[in-house]
Amino acid sequence: MLSKAGLVAILAYDGLCTFEFGIAVELFGLPRPEFDFPWYQHRIVSVDPSPIKASEGVQIVSGFGLESLSEAQTIIIPGWRNCDERPPQELLDALCDAHQRGARLLSICSGVFVIAAAGLLSGKRATTHWRYTDELVNRYPDISVDPNVLYVDSGQIITSAGSAAGIDACLYLINQDYGTHIANTVARRLVMAPQRSGGQIQFIPSPVAQKPRNEIAPVLDWALQNLHCNLSVGQMAQQALMSERTFLRRFREALGMTPKAWLLQARMNLARELLENNSLTNEQIMGSCGFGSMESFRTAFRKSAGISLSSYRKTFGGLSKEDLPG
Repeated sequence: MLSKAGLVAILAYDGLCTFEFGIAVELFGLPRPEFDFPWYQHRIVSVDPSPIKASEGVQIVSGFGLESLSEAQTIIIPGWRNCDERPPQELLDALCDAHQRGARLLSICSGVFVIAAAGLLSGKRATTHWRYTDELVNRYPDISVDPNVLYVDSGQIITSAGSAAGIDACLYLINQDYGTHIANTVARRLVMAPQRSGGQIQFIPSPVAQKPRNEIAPVLDWALQNLHCNLSVGQMAQQALMSERTFLRRFREALGMTPKAWLLQARMNLARELLENNSLTNEQIMGSCGFGSMESFRTAFRKSAGISLSSYRKTFGGLSKEDLPG
């Protein structure tokens, strides 16, 4: 939980990746009147002289230069204009200084090349858009590049895959700071599903399916209403009116993960929301999430959230205006 609303600095540069930039501004820079506590402070920081020249004649004017990164708690790198171009040394030095004093760095898509050029990913795990993973591996062999996941949390540094995965990575960061309920509220305002797990695979091009996979959606809705039950893949396949083998194949095509992995993710999302409510015991939450024993529930939650049930409840449970950052 943040001790106070932190400053998020979003980099802007000539040749700006406008979609990635828009994601960061939407999530961290937009006013949040639905919350009665301070949201992040926000600043657009120019890498190049202002005005920044983006695509199709778009220009962005910022009154802040790289020196203002010294005040940022979080720095967002929304892509980079050319993976073959080494970023300015002044930018790399500013990122190193920020990292050394404890600031967090989050890259979207090709923005990982900026962090890598600064030497901050050496010996760490990272990801980027699947189109760039081979280039990242070849150029920086000391980085453990995972080409399949949506985003990777390496502590102070979060790297994400293609543009849309940047939304998930930013929601993950909001989740870390404010909790699942707040992150899901932000996701709803975007009219999108709650933040996906970083371990979900990237969607790599494949031949277009002859039939749309919208037959999976009603099964997901049904499963979400029945997470308290001991659901099986066979039951989900029956709900979809498919054989288990066909259902498994179509589920993976649609979501990029197995039904078992999706169910566990959905149960962990529900567990976090119920723990934040603080009105239920751990045993009641265990039952609501479909676990048969407290031991299996505790183990699964710790593996998913990285902390124990009691630690999560202490951090995010029973949030009030007084408890939230301010």
